Amino acid sequence: MLAEVRGLHEECGVFAIWGHHDAAQITYYGLHSLQHRGQEGAGIVVTDGKHLHGVKEAGLVTEIFNEEKMGELRGYAAIGHVRYSAAGGRGPENIQPLLFHSQSGSMALAHNGNLINANALKHQLEMQGSIFQSNSDLEVLAHLIKRSGYIDMKEKLINALTMVKGAYAFVLMTETELMVALDPNGLRPLSIGRVGEAYCVASETCAFDIIGADFVRDVEPGELLIINDDGLHAEKFSLTATSAMCTMEYVYFSRPDSNISGINIHTARKNLGKQLAKEAKIEADVVTGVPDSSISAAIGYAEEAGIPYEIGLIKNRYVGRTFIKPSQALREQGVKMKLAPVRRVVEGKRVIMVDDSIVRGTTSKRIVNMLKEAGAVEVHVVISSPPMKNPCFYGIDTSTHEELMASKHSVEEMREMIGADTLTFLSVEGTVKAIGREDDGEYCGQCMACFTGKYPTEIYPDTLLPYEKEYIKY
Repeated sequence: MLAEVRGLHEECGVFAIWGHHDAAQITYYGLHSLQHRGQEGAGIVVTDGKHLHGVKEAGLVTEIFNEEKMGELRGYAAIGHVRYSAAGGRGPENIQPLLFHSQSGSMALAHNGNLINANALKHQLEMQGSIFQSNSDLEVLAHLIKRSGYIDMKEKLINALTMVKGAYAFVLMTETELMVALDPNGLRPLSIGRVGEAYCVASETCAFDIIGADFVRDVEPGELLIINDDGLHAEKFSLTATSAMCTMEYVYFSRPDSNISGINIHTARKNLGKQLAKEAKIEADVVTGVPDSSISAAIGYAEEAGIPYEIGLIKNRYVGRTFIKPSQALREQGVKMKLAPVRRVVEGKRVIMVDDSIVRGTTSKRIVNMLKEAGAVEVHVVISSPPMKNPCFYGIDTSTHEELMASKHSVEEMREMIGADTLTFLSVEGTVKAIGREDDGEYCGQCMACFTGKYPTEIYPDTLLPYEKEYIKY
């Protein structure tokens, strides 16, 4: 669905490359392909072997990195980041990569995810004299690295990583090497590619396609990569915990042309739609999907159900970033600016509207209303994931039960609230089966916490609002 309106956001995306004469330009293209993971800020830091230099600003990649800015970024290695800022995290100081200078050298860091013990660590570090310049979890890691008693940077980083908990895909660059680390649960996707003799890493494999890189492999949970002029060295900094890749990467966040754990996202979403059709069994005249992330599931649903798939909703790709004022009339207008029904497709028809999830339900209600205003005689809403009942603490902007419609209402109550004729969610078992990851534990190596309430890691009390603590179970 339209994340700008609906409010479901992934935190960010990372890209890094080592050993390429045009590192900044390659990183620009890599970040552009990851733009869907964050649209509020972006940055690139390069090294020439002696110095680190960076550019970061609020805005889209194409808005920030003009010819003049790219001319400033000369080096043979780079890390980059695109960011969505959660509430309280806005401001230029939070845009990544974060760049630090000291007498012993410089380092730049970027990450995708969320540290669930960041508040506790920050309090401890402040009591020891640290001063923070941002609200970013990443600055906590930087302080842990600098305060380590080790001399070698690898040992400093490993020591810091043993203290942080949560979901993270880190990239760290000094003047002479690139370091990459993925959390022990593997909650966030991260892959290795190669362009000629240069190694690169990215949050999604779609970034490799645009730069002409060959996919090498996924970074393993609990793995540390060190990339420098001697090549790539990999080792484990932690024993692999229960594998728990975020299920919403398959359902919503990742681009359809990306692959995670050898599974193509478009194929996974088609299979989700097919499984949903097996479970829903609704009589209708036409199937349509909410652009863009639900199109693959809608195609799969239509194929399995034997009902024609049509483009019943059009997304306006030229609206840009809008700031909708908090009035009902302007919210309605904001949705209409971004989505429009195709009247000739839905008029007089029983319509199955496929979407990937329902968070707050407000946008679902507006889309159902639009379809009925366009003449649909019935609107059946089918969701290619289970009800999202529980908050995510691993980097998705749903941190309280109050934000989630399914945590407070039954499916029937939700159906009435959005005005649909029927409302059907995919089962948890059907979701696991459709994605098709190899058997690895109860949920086949997937994090299903937002659906089941079973979190793969401990959730620290200072991460929760007071009334949330009663909900959390492990």
